[in-house]
Amino acid sequence: MIHASRMVAGQEKSGQSSSAQAAEPVALVDNPQGRSPILLICEHASSCIPRRYGTLGLGREQLESHIAWDPGALGVAKGLSELLDAPLIHAGISRLVLDLNRDPSAPDSVWTLSERTAIPGNQNLDPAERAYRVREVYEVFHGMVDRFIEPRAKAGQTRCVVTIHSFTPVYRDVPRPWHVGLIYDRDERLARKVEAGLSRDSALVVGMNQPYSPADRVFHTLERHAERRGLAPLMIEIRNDLIRTEDGQASWAHRLAPLLREGARTL
Repeated sequence: MIHASRMVAGQEKSGQSSSAQAAEPVALVDNPQGRSPILLICEHASSCIPRRYGTLGLGREQLESHIAWDPGALGVAKGLSELLDAPLIHAGISRLVLDLNRDPSAPDSVWTLSERTAIPGNQNLDPAERAYRVREVYEVFHGMVDRFIEPRAKAGQTRCVVTIHSFTPVYRDVPRPWHVGLIYDRDERLARKVEAGLSRDSALVVGMNQPYSPADRVFHTLERHAERRGLAPLMIEIRNDLIRTEDGQASWAHRLAPLLREGARTL
């Protein structure tokens, strides 16, 4: 039984050096005793680059942009965690170091070009360095998720896994009309329940498997932690200009919480 209000993984401890993290936690768990059957995950919650990597050759503006993280996603996820009384696991390291929502064997698990921005610190990466990042970032984060979810799933305490993301309104000069996207694969149960609720607002443009789909290799976390356990998966993408402020994040958390609660109840 976990008795802490927060858990961390991958953080340096006294007498144990781990220069990859440089005292930055790879994974954090909020509300681990949450009673909701929904587990929330936010893989792109942070823009933090551990000291080991400097700035990866990027400027401050680039490191604060959507290429480094999903702006607003963590605020929405934390709001949902509170409203639903749901556990939340979120990353403490930028996806520019390693993208936690990609299979580690995929070339784009370590980005060399994001949209139109080259990532100098990731160019011509030595295989040993890539393996190091997989071990110290990917395995730490997903190992924590596995250890957390497995006993809850076996006990029937967790029935759904929901990942929270945000997307840029314009990508490579192409405007994106959607306010929110619901990403799903073979198991559509939770996606369709949430879609039905969102469709009550005629002003909302909802994308089903837009602006991404599993074909874009963005479903890795849910494949690993939800689908293989028979849990209902859902990836929620919110346009980031709608959640850049705390008010926007709170508004979307309040919009989504009852839909997720009802969807999970009917599974």
